[in-house]
Formats: sequence, structure tokens, C-alpha cells
Amino acid sequence: MAGPTDLALTRPPSLAPLLARGALLSPFKRPGPDAEFPRTRLVLPGLRVDLARLAAYERVCGFPTGEDALPVTYPHVLGFPLAMRLMSGRDFPLPLLGLVHTSVTVTRHARMPASDAYELSVYIEGLAPHRRGTQATVVTEVRGGRDVVWESRSTYLARHRTHHLGGTARETEARKPLPEVAEWRLAGDVGRRYGAASGDRNPIHLHPLTARLFGFPRAIAHGMWTVARCLAAHGVPESCHLRAEFRAPVLLPGTVTYAARDGRFELRGREDRIHATGDVYPV
Repeated sequence: MAGPTDLALTRPPSLAPLLARGALLSPFKRPGPDAEFPRTRLVLPGLRVDLARLAAYERVCGFPTGEDALPVTYPHVLGFPLAMRLMSGRDFPLPLLGLVHTSVTVTRHARMPASDAYELSVYIEGLAPHRRGTQATVVTEVRGGRDVVWESRSTYLARHRTHHLGGTARETEARKPLPEVAEWRLAGDVGRRYGAASGDRNPIHLHPLTARLFGFPRAIAHGMWTVARCLAAHGVPESCHLRAEFRAPVLLPGTVTYAARDGRFELRGREDRIHATGDVYPV
């Protein structure tokens, strides 16, 4: 099968219109693992980081500020508008409303100075059946010069009726709970602060009233904020590979437990409910 066709952009797309378009088109989508999906790779050359927004992101996630290096999760923020342009289009078969970010893997090959210019590219790798619906994999790559310095794969799940019989339940992990490192009390405005820094102003993260429209009792934290907050506490090698899974939403305000040992980490809630798990190690 031929690879994706490149489409060069001159500036990052604006997220608000994409969210609105995706919401309006959602009722007309017919998700399924065999559906056609966009074969376009969006490419944004000469991208420079807004240092003020970067500093706001570092503060809300707990990363050190003022260093001339991007936090390991920040390129996801840079690529998210391009991913949203693909996922909000008419030719993307999964409805944007209700789409759940289920996992992310990241490989950082080298230190990424915040003052450098980068080329960003995003494309949809494919669709796959899931026990609860259909899952899409979105690939983001960042180049510094000719070399890929950062890359990620994010999976997004659209829930719907399915006849897929494989893996009818999540396999029970035999690993013991990780030892507690810290307890974090999360303020009710974490979603709004992260949304302002990242541009991701999904209504489920902003206010209790808008979150209730989508079935949540209160606003929930962004999944990528939970992972970034854990990695800021954990520490990350300069060249590294990380994997994280999002298990359950974090209600705001709330109290969570950060636990870690060696290269593994997890975020737990009441009665040891696991919100996110992950591991990180040097490349």
C-alpha cells in the first residue's frame, strides 16, 4: 500500500474551529476498522516554539522553567492541532465526540533546544478493531534538520457495538502496586490552565457544567497532563522511550497518589483505582 501523501502547511491550524467542525460531523460518522481514513501527512516546516506558552505549560505540568530544552511531552502539544485537523475532517471515519485517548508511546532521540526550528509531521497510521470499538493510531514526528529527533504514536478509541471477539476483557496484570511517592491535591482549574497552555480546550476539561453534558460529574484532567505531571516528577533521560496508558479519568478537583519505582510509574485515585500507568527508560 502506498504511503501517505504530503501536504505542506504554512502555519499551525486553529484548534477551536476544528473542535467545532468535528463535533458537528460526529453524528454522521460510521466507525469501523475497515473504514477508509485520510492518507495525508500534514507537514509544518520551520516551526518555532512560543516561549511564553512553553513556560505556562512547564508550570502547570511541574517541569523546570527557563531551560532551553523542550519537556519530553511538549512536542505532542505542537502536533495536536495537526492531528485534530485530520481527525475532524469528513474523511476521518471515527466521531470526534467521545473519542478517547487510550495510550501514547514516545521516543526522544536527542535533546530538543526550545530556541531551535523544527519540522513537524502528523499522519494516521491506520485503524484497528478493539474489544470496545475501533481504534486509530496517529503518528507524530519532529525533525531537527534531516534527523527525526522525536516521534510518537497515540491511539484513540471510538466506542461502538462490535462483533470483535478477541480480548473480551483486559488481561489482569500480575505486577504489584508501585510504592507511593507523593500525594497530589489537584485544583479545579487544572484543566483550564492546561487548556490555555496547550490549546486543547475540550469542554470536558474546563468546567463542571460542560463536563456534565458529556456524562462526567465534574471536569476531568487531560490525559496528557497526567502523564506529563508524572514524568516531571519521575525525571526523564535525554534520549528515552516511554509508554503510557490512560485507564480512568481524573476528576477535578481531586486527590491522587503518584507512585513509582525504577522506570515504572502510575497515578492512583481512591481505593487504588489506577488512572494512568507508564514506563520510561533510556534509548
